[in-house]
Amino acid sequence: MVEKGVVNARFQVLHLKHMEYLLAAKMRCQKLYIGITNPDPSYVRESVNDENRSTRGANPLTYLERYEMIRLAMEEFGVPASEYEIMPFPINRPEYITQYVPEDGVYYLGICDGWEEEKLKILNGLGLKTEVLWRRTKEEAGVTGTWVRSCIATGEEWEHLVPKSVYQYIVERGLEERIRHLHLVQGEPDAKSKIAEEDID
Repeated sequence: MVEKGVVNARFQVLHLKHMEYLLAAKMRCQKLYIGITNPDPSYVRESVNDENRSTRGANPLTYLERYEMIRLAMEEFGVPASEYEIMPFPINRPEYITQYVPEDGVYYLGICDGWEEEKLKILNGLGLKTEVLWRRTKEEAGVTGTWVRSCIATGEEWEHLVPKSVYQYIVERGLEERIRHLHLVQGEPDAKSKIAEEDID
């Protein structure tokens, strides 16, 4: 077990595949640093490997909302607060990444698409130590943020796709309406496709 591990994703919305990623990484390190990408609109950049991830509809939740959902979900899954930290992760401005997270950590990734491959190249290009937890096809990816947002927007069941604490957080704060509005405005893929623009991101 290494001392420090680092993960990163947008967490728009935090779902059960995100938790698989977080917990798999946590099992490999004493302290996990959880980076939130696209922490605010100024960090958003387009990528040829993921054309939808920069849209407003794909980024409906604020940094603070995502931070709080991660904290609640980690508590729900029994991870002590002393064993992880949550911070911004400027993947689109890679020269600033180590301003936020440890340079000497192991950077864990789960790869299911071209965007994840691009992130791996970015981190390797910085000379950071990386470890790929798994490589899966899009068909094997399972739940995605796009799928969850689409279910919320179209009124389909989505409670089973996310941690209980995340479901409660979104419902209690009325965030479904914002997600629904931005989804419809942006015209994101519908839930029936299930395989959409991101895996863990």
